[in-house]
Amino acid sequence: MSVSIVSAEPPPARVALNYVVGQDCRGRWVALESHGLGGGYFRDREAAIRYAAAESGCPAGAVRLSPEPLAIIL
Repeated sequence: MSVSIVSAEPPPARVALNYVVGQDCRGRWVALESHGLGGGYFRDREAAIRYAAAESGCPAGAVRLSPEPLAIIL
């Protein structure tokens, strides 16, 4: 006879990834994840948006454009 143990706790929810795309103070294109989990510099706006959309899984509203300069802080 086999016994299965089932946890009463729900599995951890996947963190929703949301990105902001914009330019830094030098005019370089940046994509930043809202929780600090990812991002980078890109050669153009389309590349930054493509990256952000692919990383977020493309749900509606997951990628926003920023009118303000963005900065990657290391």
